[in-house]
Amino acid sequence: MGENFDAKDDIRQALEIIKNSNNTGELSMSVSAICQNEKGGKYAYVTFTDGVRDAEGRIPECNITKNNGFAEIEVKQLEKYMQDNLDELKKMAAGIDIFSAFTK
Repeated sequence: MGENFDAKDDIRQALEIIKNSNNTGELSMSVSAICQNEKGGKYAYVTFTDGVRDAEGRIPECNITKNNGFAEIEVKQLEKYMQDNLDELKKMAAGIDIFSAFTK
C-alpha cells in the first residue's frame, strides 16, 4: 500500500483544528537566550503560541521538539519559518541579556 500524500486532507485537518480551538488567529513567538551544551555547541529555543496551542523548537536545527495542539502540516510550516529566518532568530537570541533581569 502506498502512502497518502493528499495535501487536501492535511489542510482540512489544520483548518478543523483552528476552527475548534477558539483562538484569536494571532501567533506569537519568543526566542530564548543562547544556551550551550556540554560539548560547547550553541543553541536556542523558539516558542510559538496562539493562546490555545503552543510549540517549542530548537535552532539551529530548526526542529519542533514539543507540540501541544498544532497539526502536522502546521509543525512543518513552523520548522520552515525557523529555517527561512534562522539568521534573524540567531540575532534575537544573541541579543538577550539574561542578567539584566537581575540588575533592577
